[in-house]
Amino acid sequence: MSTSGGTRGGVLRNRDFSLLLSGQLVSSLGNQMQLFALPLVVLALSGTPTQAGLVMGLNTVSFLVFGLVAGALVDRWNRKVTMIWCEVGRGLLVLSVVVALWGDRLTMAHLYVVALATGVLGTFFQVADTAALPNVVAAEQLPAALGLFQSMSSTLRIVGASIAGALYGLGRVVPFLVDGLSFLVSAVSLRFVRAEFQQEREKAGERPALTLRALTEEIRHGVGWVGRQPVIRFLTFVQAADNLRYGAGYLVIIMLAKGVGADSTEIGLIFSGAAVGALVGSALSDRIIRRFPLGRIAVIAMGVVALAFPLYAVASDPLLLGVVAALESLVRPVCTVALTSYQLSITPDALQGRVTSAVSTLVFGAMSIGTLVGGALVSALGADRVVLLFSGWLLLLALLTAGNRTVRRAPRVGEARPVGGEAVADEGVSVTGSQAGRLDSAG
Repeated sequence: MSTSGGTRGGVLRNRDFSLLLSGQLVSSLGNQMQLFALPLVVLALSGTPTQAGLVMGLNTVSFLVFGLVAGALVDRWNRKVTMIWCEVGRGLLVLSVVVALWGDRLTMAHLYVVALATGVLGTFFQVADTAALPNVVAAEQLPAALGLFQSMSSTLRIVGASIAGALYGLGRVVPFLVDGLSFLVSAVSLRFVRAEFQQEREKAGERPALTLRALTEEIRHGVGWVGRQPVIRFLTFVQAADNLRYGAGYLVIIMLAKGVGADSTEIGLIFSGAAVGALVGSALSDRIIRRFPLGRIAVIAMGVVALAFPLYAVASDPLLLGVVAALESLVRPVCTVALTSYQLSITPDALQGRVTSAVSTLVFGAMSIGTLVGGALVSALGADRVVLLFSGWLLLLALLTAGNRTVRRAPRVGEARPVGGEAVADEGVSVTGSQAGRLDSAG
């Protein structure tokens, strides 16, 4: 195994990871096209923002409803095959919109089905993708790999809307065509990945048949394992609590920007500033995570956010709002990559799907609640007072994080090792070798 894997250059020399990253780059760019075009098409069909919100909500709520189930099934199924079929399914669903638009037969019912089904398949794909990553790259490469995924996401946030707008100008069918084809390209790239996406396991007994009782028990094991890991448990709850604020932040920033006279272009630039900050943080994450312990990263990150967020209330023009957004967004990807790397490093492979889904369901669920509550808070209190309310909330989270001795003592990600547990033994599955299934970074 190459020891250069801690650097981005090292992980990019891993042929399988490069295929995985490039396929998802194409797929994510296609998703940006759909996210831009879908509400416009819904508005053209229905004429109501409510319908647009419902369609977008169906696409995002699936993780809350299906996340835990997806985690248990991903740990049962072949992860690579699951991901390929999810991409093929999403591609065909989106291309059905293309066919309907060309034939002028697109209906709202069709869009509802496509939004819900692609959301469900996307949930399975995300869980399988995260669970598979430790088998594609070496443990020391995890921060670099996750940092590259974060960088890709941030870059697409900056350029995606512009590209989507240009394509939509060529015709409303074009963004959906690009999106549908991008999923199929991703499926093909996965087909050429040589690494197995799960470790070889020796059966100590027959795995129970797939019944509701067995599925519920396997979900319980995954959630219970998370509950027995004090660092993951605490920082996941802190991340979820922070996401209550983060989910509402989009609307808060828009209202603050309007309050200082920003037009739509300037509001877009404010969010571009946030994306730039996240991109810089993602680029630095691997170096920071290899140098500092997880506990120190978590304490400093929460402190920076708690100090930066109140500055929104005193920013007097769009430029200053953009600077604050960039500063606040700088540390978020570092903390996310550090926690996810630590989680993947200590989780037994047989539990990766369930642990990933348990953590993600809580984190994404909190963000969804924050989005829903944010509008009501802004209407009732005003954006300035909501900033003060959230500032107090963030200060409390920062103090709790700094005061948690277990978190403060959390080691560097590179020092973390898989933690066994009752959940693995109860399933009659033993893991044979922590490095099984990983390829040398030279490919």
